[in-house]
Amino acid sequence: MSGVSRLWKECVRRTLRTQQSVAWISTMEPGPPEMHSLVQVLAKELEKVHALPQTVLYMADEDTFVGEEDGHGHKKARKRNPQEIARAIERLFPKRCHVLGVITPGVIVTPMGSGSNRPQEIEDGEAGFAILFPKIDGVKIETFHFLKDLRKCIHESKLIEAGLKNNPELRVVLIFGYNSWKIGAAGFLQKVVNILNEKSVMLAGGQVDRLTSLTSESNPPTNEACGVVGLSFSGPQIQSASVLLNQDVNDEKTAEAAMQRLKAANIPEYNTFGFMFACVGRGFQYYRTRRNVEADAFRKFFPTVPLFGFFGNGEIGCDRIVTGNFILRECNEVEDILLHSYTTVMILIHLGPTK
Repeated sequence: MSGVSRLWKECVRRTLRTQQSVAWISTMEPGPPEMHSLVQVLAKELEKVHALPQTVLYMADEDTFVGEEDGHGHKKARKRNPQEIARAIERLFPKRCHVLGVITPGVIVTPMGSGSNRPQEIEDGEAGFAILFPKIDGVKIETFHFLKDLRKCIHESKLIEAGLKNNPELRVVLIFGYNSWKIGAAGFLQKVVNILNEKSVMLAGGQVDRLTSLTSESNPPTNEACGVVGLSFSGPQIQSASVLLNQDVNDEKTAEAAMQRLKAANIPEYNTFGFMFACVGRGFQYYRTRRNVEADAFRKFFPTVPLFGFFGNGEIGCDRIVTGNFILRECNEVEDILLHSYTTVMILIHLGPTK
């Protein structure tokens, strides 16, 4: 792929100074019959990115990624190969770039161009995004993966290697359980969450359908495997906050009240991005056919912060604040319960100043 190599070399030459802000590329349009539209838009838009990504997180809708689409109330096949689509995405990035990709029942996407663009809850149809993390001074982002194996326990050495233990600068962990319908998968996810649950660390995520890309490993797991993957964010300048929208949040007023709680955390809103991890049971049907309620509530209080995420089969998170001076303030006094259903978790992650 000499053309791809030249593309990234030109990006480096055009960069007059180090760029340390996060970029993203997103799509909400159908792609060609044989390929997901995320591949097409990445190939087109990457040449506009002026900083080499070191880590990439992409998410896409499961139905069209694996070759199904809605057709008058039923699913019909399309000629798509998910493994080929994943490899096509991976080949667009530098070899040393760590690419983590998952597919989910639905995605939350902020259109490209500006964090002020209205985020969209895409519950049906083709959509996806890729977040591109460059090298950022004072911030370390790592991928991790724990494959469920009844014969083995999770060794502390692997946790330390992934920066998840004995790491005083660990601030945020995004965690995704995949193939959660497999026997024992839910229990394994609970086990990993229990290991990682520390009061000084933000923990958020949920259950996705499949793991499609993990370039940090030479032999990615098969579709028959199940496990837990994610990203860890370490660095003293990182600040984060999250809120849980439970079943009592069921209209615009209560959704906005939850966003007020998040706003009260006073997380800086520059060089910051948001994630929304929602149950497939929420969305427009939950809000009595009103679409985009939760994403719009987020945008009302954070009009310049881009929002990403997914609709999945279980959510991870709680009301929690991790501030830059290492102090945690909790919004409730009861013991944190991190695994939920029929809820939404909203999280802000600030990676430090670029001003």
